[in-house]
Amino acid sequence: MVDQSELAWRLLSRRHGAQLCYTPMLHAQVFVRDANYRKENLYCEVCPEDRPLIVQFCANDPEVFVQAALLAQDYCDAIDLNLGCPQMIAKRGHYGAFLQEEWDLLQRMSELWLCATLSLLTVHGRTKEQKGPMAGTASWEHIKAVRKAVGIPVFANGNIRCLQDVERCIQDTGVQGVMSAEGNLHNPALFEGRSPAVWELAEEYLDIVQQHPCPLSYVRAHLFKLWHHTLQVHQQLREELAKVKTLEGVAAVSQALKLRCQAGGYVQAARRSEASWQLGCFPLDLPALHPARVDPGARISKPKEGSKENSGGRSKRALEEEEGSVDGLSKNKLKKQLRNPHKTFDPSLKPKYAKCDQCGNPKGNRCVFNLCRGCCKKRAFRETADCPGHGLLFKTKLEKSLAWKETQPGLQEPQQVRPGTPGGFSEVMGSALA
Repeated sequence: MVDQSELAWRLLSRRHGAQLCYTPMLHAQVFVRDANYRKENLYCEVCPEDRPLIVQFCANDPEVFVQAALLAQDYCDAIDLNLGCPQMIAKRGHYGAFLQEEWDLLQRMSELWLCATLSLLTVHGRTKEQKGPMAGTASWEHIKAVRKAVGIPVFANGNIRCLQDVERCIQDTGVQGVMSAEGNLHNPALFEGRSPAVWELAEEYLDIVQQHPCPLSYVRAHLFKLWHHTLQVHQQLREELAKVKTLEGVAAVSQALKLRCQAGGYVQAARRSEASWQLGCFPLDLPALHPARVDPGARISKPKEGSKENSGGRSKRALEEEEGSVDGLSKNKLKKQLRNPHKTFDPSLKPKYAKCDQCGNPKGNRCVFNLCRGCCKKRAFRETADCPGHGLLFKTKLEKSLAWKETQPGLQEPQQVRPGTPGGFSEVMGSALA
């Protein structure tokens, strides 16, 4: 889960029954070329309690994927290639579920796997079109078919709301393990078979974050999931949680939510419904009545409002503009305007930019070539020219260099050596390799 399965959340999940955890999806190419990226996402998160651990990469180049795996192998127990991410960022980056139609590339990837050990396959049970309001129900029948067709362990993912779903999935599909993503985000005690009061998990998570810090955006996102139903009741605290800039501020909002719930009598309600949860018959509408209780079951219900099945073919955004808008603004735009009251979405008020003559990007207002900075830099270098508007002084620097050389009478020009001649490039490379 991108930005959601960081060390602190993995430790919380392990404390409550998870036996195996994955890192967030890491970009293999960035992981190879950027030492800081490796440090921030894996090397600095070494913790004895966080094992067994699988490092998950997205990649579309077999050689880059192998390099990333070699750099990560000492910090984990297995390497995973993500071929299931259906999000638009995966489409733009050319990875995840959008590689499934490129059989030649996948074959080259699989040839690398055969050199190592392909020991586990996880099936998500949904197509790449099943996402957002169209997520629907995962197909355990397809997972079962994959399990029968391969000779290695298979993990199932999808429709996992509680421990009873885990047991039923294993029985129905014959898989060796079950993965949970969305359900885990709403209730990290899912594999423990419990649905504790939200503040218990929130407080425990915040304590772990104190010991193993992570970006505040991760923490805020987790609390929005944990407190999801309660925040629908207490809208003011929802706005405060979105605005706070420190971990202490997040903890203060979480404490305020706890006090609101306790004052509203949600504790007794949550305890009364514990028996229903343990029996696997937790009513899906209960969180609306008792928001203090975690609920991992929202995703797999029938098509939501805003889906094409319930909206006559209209998109989610069109419905938001019709039903949930104020002054013609969608919910997302209202949230942005709440964070920045001076923000405007009026197209007529947006600044107009002149376009670069070559690439169409905004050009520099003072560029002598009427180009953007990237195109200007290439042309100025090619023509040995200056562009004061972009701060490019190739001509000036060359003239200064030549003037300085004229003041150095003993300075000789370096001898030009062609590749392949004695002392040339091939000989230098040969000596370096030797």
